[in-house]
Amino acid sequence: MVLAVLALELLALWRRGWPLPSALSLLAPAALIVLALRAALIDAHWAWIALPLALAFPAHLVELARRRKDRSLPRKSE
Repeated sequence: MVLAVLALELLALWRRGWPLPSALSLLAPAALIVLALRAALIDAHWAWIALPLALAFPAHLVELARRRKDRSLPRKSE
């Protein structure tokens, strides 16, 4: 259910003009953490819990780098 809501949020961001890579980098860490939580709740093998959690960290770093890059771009004066 939560992954479906994240997919709807991705669609909403994309329809509002966000580039797809930016929207994906924003939502990927949350999706990975939700997958790890789901694996833990169904008592999956520890590797299936650790893998999405381990991938969430680099996804967060990618998002932070993207935000820093966007902040450093010169803004158009309105």
